[in-house]
Amino acid sequence: MTDEMREVLKGATVKGNYLMYKDRPLVREGNTIIYGNMDDEYVLQLIIMNEKEYMGKSVPDKIIVQITKTDPALSDGEKIVKQDLKTGLNEAFELGIIWLERLIGA
Repeated sequence: MTDEMREVLKGATVKGNYLMYKDRPLVREGNTIIYGNMDDEYVLQLIIMNEKEYMGKSVPDKIIVQITKTDPALSDGEKIVKQDLKTGLNEAFELGIIWLERLIGA
């Protein structure tokens, strides 16, 4: 996660200009989607590895699902708590939300 994305998420509110889902910001930058609040200990990170054509449109196919710690003092490798590879955005996002909610107690 870039410092710029971290700052964007840190300032996100329900009344902000960011897409909110279950009262948490959902932000995409390039092939990375971040879901969660940077004030929490963990966020969900989805990394789109490739896309496929579906009904004439390009849609995410293989996605790395990661739960990462938000502590900026940790290295990128130390931040990863859980990781898996899923097919399709729905399957990846659903798994990631389950993991995130279990970790943050929501």
